Amino acid sequence: MRNSAARLLAPGLNHPQRLKLAAELHSRPFISLAAPACVSHLAIHGDEGAQYDERVLADFCVRFGVAAPAPGAQHFFHDFGHFRLKWERHTEFSTFTFIEHNVSGEAFSETPMRHVPHDWLAMLDGKVIVASHIATECGERYELGNPRLRRLFPAVPLVGSRVLGGGELWTDFLIGPDGFSRFLLRDTGLREMQLGRVVQRICEIETYVMMALLALPLARSNAALLEKVEEDVARLGLRMQVFEPAADEALLLEITQLAAKVRSMSFDSGYRFSAAQAYHRIVRARIGELREKRIEGVPTVGEFMDRRLVPAMDTCVSVAARQEALANKVSRSNDLLRTRVSIAQERQSQRVLESLSHSAAMQLRLQQAVEGLSVVAISYYGISLGAYALKALKGWGAGVNVDGVVGVLLPLVLGATWLGMRRMRHQLHVRQAPTPAQ
Repeated sequence: MRNSAARLLAPGLNHPQRLKLAAELHSRPFISLAAPACVSHLAIHGDEGAQYDERVLADFCVRFGVAAPAPGAQHFFHDFGHFRLKWERHTEFSTFTFIEHNVSGEAFSETPMRHVPHDWLAMLDGKVIVASHIATECGERYELGNPRLRRLFPAVPLVGSRVLGGGELWTDFLIGPDGFSRFLLRDTGLREMQLGRVVQRICEIETYVMMALLALPLARSNAALLEKVEEDVARLGLRMQVFEPAADEALLLEITQLAAKVRSMSFDSGYRFSAAQAYHRIVRARIGELREKRIEGVPTVGEFMDRRLVPAMDTCVSVAARQEALANKVSRSNDLLRTRVSIAQERQSQRVLESLSHSAAMQLRLQQAVEGLSVVAISYYGISLGAYALKALKGWGAGVNVDGVVGVLLPLVLGATWLGMRRMRHQLHVRQAPTPAQ
């Protein structure tokens, strides 16, 4: 035995997510199906989330004495005897697919839903977004004028195509009186496992179409709101053409409110529109996997969706683009008006600064005038005090010429006072000057 060939990979060498990710690739296998059989498919969509889906599934399992999957499970498959159940949880919805083999009688006369408790179905009140029956049978190819097709699908238009080279699909995409849409899938030469693959593709197409269409009512309501917002933007644009600084602040408040309204609308509907586009891409991919071939006189599933689903998705795309364009337009108007208000405020501030500068200049001149008067006053009082001292000396018998001495001291006192005032002002300026940053 070669050690290198027989060596096993130790579990500790695996990446922590390796086994989990590998299992995910095989977690949702195709249904193993053989005609004749009938499949009933339910898609549940609500706001309660994963806990509600787990509670509904657990309640169903309890009714049949079956262990429910562990919390957090994404898929579940079990054979309940008379029927099999395949449950899957997706991002926004969960699906219940009931399969019954060896059905007898006319197509859709016996469906797996007859085994489902009525009170359990009542738990799904307001949550069922898709309900469909898929009848599978073997036989020769049908043409458009087959009377059985008219009996099963009396309404028009009838949609049909040959799929995967050995199957035949017929439907009208209408919800019948029983609340279910109907699909007839005929095995005219399908290979092993292809029947189950086609059934799963049909379920996915029906489900993802409805999930994509959830965005259409929102797009229509947003379109009506956008028309009103566009009128308000146009009205404000006309008001912006008239320069009124006093009214600009009120105008800025209105535009800001409009910008917040449009952004809020975009945030609320952005996820729904993005999800609709993702679901639409999945629908197109699933239709492509059917490899449809035309039956003369009958539109294919792809053609039907191109005529019915694509315009709805284009509406959602146009409304989303319109929202974004309007948000950018309002944002630019908001920025423009803010700039205008800022310029007006800067001009007002400049005028205030100019006024302050003029006042400071006037104060400086007044200060200089006061300083000149202060020099005269201080000199006057200084000379007066000196004159009193000289008179006192003269009175004591000293031969002093008071007037002469005062005349000599006068320019000296004036000069000394002026130099002292100047030195004092210089020292004050030095103390008040800002120190340079370190």
